[in-house]
Amino acid sequence: MGNPLAASKPSMSAVFRRQKLKRLARNRWLYIMLLPGLLYFITFKYVPMYGILLAFKNYQPFLGFVDSEWVGMKHFDRFFGDPLFWKLLKNTFVLAAYNILFFFPLPIVLALMLNELRSQTYKKTIQTLVYIPHFMSWVVIVSIAYLFFTTEGGLVNEAIASVGGEKIQFLLSPGWFRTFITGEVMWKETGWGTIIFLAALAGVDTQLYEAAKIDGAGRMRQLWHITLPAIRSTIVILLILRLGNFLDTGFEQIFLMLNPLNREVGEVFDTYVYTTGISQGEYSYSTAVGLFKSVVGLVLVFGSNFLAKRFGEEGIL
Repeated sequence: MGNPLAASKPSMSAVFRRQKLKRLARNRWLYIMLLPGLLYFITFKYVPMYGILLAFKNYQPFLGFVDSEWVGMKHFDRFFGDPLFWKLLKNTFVLAAYNILFFFPLPIVLALMLNELRSQTYKKTIQTLVYIPHFMSWVVIVSIAYLFFTTEGGLVNEAIASVGGEKIQFLLSPGWFRTFITGEVMWKETGWGTIIFLAALAGVDTQLYEAAKIDGAGRMRQLWHITLPAIRSTIVILLILRLGNFLDTGFEQIFLMLNPLNREVGEVFDTYVYTTGISQGEYSYSTAVGLFKSVVGLVLVFGSNFLAKRFGEEGIL
């Protein structure tokens, strides 16, 4: 006969299940706060992924999504065989590279500068001022750029003309387009980008600075040997996430800045998808273009994450 005490002993699975329920009950408010964000991603990020199938169909609105003809890789073949593909790829990559090279380091530099301020009142005032542009829409940002740089009464061109110079077609010149796009992004988002880096800097152990001072290290050496290594993992993670959106150059901003004279250097994947998909009604073809851009972003995320781990960083996966 078996041991009656052993028979009454709960199984391991029952114990684990009871522990999970207790953990859920203890952290129930955290899960409740998580629910809106989870619902957002499920509704607007995962459910629409079913529409990716549109890239492999010849979608006809009167036939519907299911009954439209399946065409396989036809739209991709058309896109990759179009000479416009290389121009779009070049324009998008150049703008994305400008953002990585010129914009990405700026929040880090600004956060380091703000972290060195000793007056909390002055520091918070500067933070508030640099955060404000983030809350402006791109319509407002582009309108401000127009007021400053248009040849018809623009402040910059009027200043040039007042000293005897010739007015410059800033907004119509292809040579100035990428500079304006990158500059507007830098002005709008640099302050907002400092939030995460300032939070990371707040977690640096102050005893390390005190020990460095005792050893005779100046401000620059403390910055190089303590501050930057402390936020290095944060920089790497944000860089990986930025590379995932490498080809997302910003539709609204570029669309507002485009005109017939700068379109040769300003047309990117996002504006091309809008033109072909919405304006011309080629829904399947534009979906294929968007899917290509998403796949490139996914490859960049995995590639940069792999390199980060190879160099001893944590990565995100």
